[in-house]
Amino acid sequence: MPSTTQRQIDHSVPDAPVAIVGAGVVGLSAAVFLAAQGIPALLVERHPDLLSHPRARGFTQRTMELYRQVGLEATIRAAFYASGAFSFHAIQADTLAADAYQPVEEIAEDTVDDLSPAPYAPIDQDKLEIILRERARELGADIRYATELTSVAQDAAGVNLDLLDRATGARSTMRAGYLVAADGHHSPVRRALGIPVEGPGTFFAVATLLARADLRPALRGRPVTIAYLSRPRPGTVLIGLDDDGTRWVFGTGFDAERGDTLEAFSGDVGAALIREAAGLPDVDVTILPQIAGTDIKAMAWPIGAHVAARFQQGRVFLAGDAAHIVPPTGGLGANTGIQDAHNLAWKLAMVARGQVGPALLATYDAERRPVALLTMEQALARWSARMRVGGENDAPPLVEYSAVAFGYRYHSGAVLGGDDGSTASFVSASRQAAQPGTRAPHVWLRRGDTPVSTIDLSGSGFALLTGEDGGAWMAAFREAAAHAGVELAAWRIGPAGDLVDEGGAWARVWQVGPNGAVLVRPDGFVAWRSDEASDADREREAARALAMILGLRSKIAV
Repeated sequence: MPSTTQRQIDHSVPDAPVAIVGAGVVGLSAAVFLAAQGIPALLVERHPDLLSHPRARGFTQRTMELYRQVGLEATIRAAFYASGAFSFHAIQADTLAADAYQPVEEIAEDTVDDLSPAPYAPIDQDKLEIILRERARELGADIRYATELTSVAQDAAGVNLDLLDRATGARSTMRAGYLVAADGHHSPVRRALGIPVEGPGTFFAVATLLARADLRPALRGRPVTIAYLSRPRPGTVLIGLDDDGTRWVFGTGFDAERGDTLEAFSGDVGAALIREAAGLPDVDVTILPQIAGTDIKAMAWPIGAHVAARFQQGRVFLAGDAAHIVPPTGGLGANTGIQDAHNLAWKLAMVARGQVGPALLATYDAERRPVALLTMEQALARWSARMRVGGENDAPPLVEYSAVAFGYRYHSGAVLGGDDGSTASFVSASRQAAQPGTRAPHVWLRRGDTPVSTIDLSGSGFALLTGEDGGAWMAAFREAAAHAGVELAAWRIGPAGDLVDEGGAWARVWQVGPNGAVLVRPDGFVAWRSDEASDADREREAARALAMILGLRSKIAV
């Protein structure tokens, strides 16, 4: 992709308020989250269709909370490849047919079921992407496959996109207000912007194949989710995709300097490697295309860790693998990227609707990049423990998984009262108490006879939760929100309030008294709170809080 240096371009009304490049799970999630906020994005993808490769095979409860917010939880649940308690069987052996399997010692992760109303999601990424694509289009997103972004030019008012229709060869130019680059680990957009990456870099590359082969004679009834094998070369893996043992992902080290080529892997060489890994020299192997409508059968993926030096440059934002890559241990890569998209979407939507100025967008880098760095450290720590590489002092200490999944804490201009001098941090499950900058904790409340999770009280706009005597806070924030032109839902919690804290869980977990109040952002993070029982100037404080969070200092008197 050519340089993105500024050039003289058309300043007419954009064809799309936001454009997205890359229709993987992060780009599609961004399209869904934006469209759910009333912003139909243009999404372009150079491939002619989705990948058939599963890639990520599970998504955290926090990620499922985000999809729950846009009405997708039930649809995703219906596509789970496992129901009830999911058992993960990882083994080590010479081949899949070996007489003895060595169980892989998994890192003991803490359970987090009671921290969320949403389940862990055992679903393959390719199946999830189909669901996301359907939902994005249903909400009005414009998704174009076989459309390559060949160059980008931005000015103070928008972004010009030069596009190539790979099916017809036709070229066109479109204009967007903003661009989200979710174009993968090599990210042509990131490279064109000249944004460097920081971190250990690529450890090695893995070539993967999607194959149909009946490997049940090798399994002999033994359950295997993922097999780490010594043949045909150390580091080979076989991942079972179906309960019947007939569809598999094969992966092994790929080294171009050694003479490896994707073309060779795509044919008889790849089939022979799968037979050797299975220990079944005569089994029939059919290598399947990884993208429908193409003959792309072998793909190479980097295993490593890095984070982009910045996630925003002007009107262009990096998300997902374009912004950070991490080792696969812990399943943190795709989940972190989806959460990038969710953090960015509500901010872009408010700016695109003209409710706030672009100052709010600067909080994306301030919030997500430090989290990406911390997440990279935790993925590396888990990689070191799983692969038994490096010394004890080479990796940071493991943080409990619930803190990594739920407990990351933001420090930015869109959070008041949460700046303790740290750039980012994890908060353990036992200490998550609606602190500014943290995800508002899940507790069950009751509205009439209906249970309601606090997770479901935010989404399209801000939510204010107050104690039983918080009526003055509700009036003050409603007035401030109306003046600012932003959406606010207010809930008073108590026996005579909008919601009933039947078991006292909200007061105990959120640590809010009768006169207290907590302001939750559209992404479910606490932006502000007050625990004072005094007669504060609530009108002035509410106006100040919204002004500071949204960068509306010129619009709301403080």
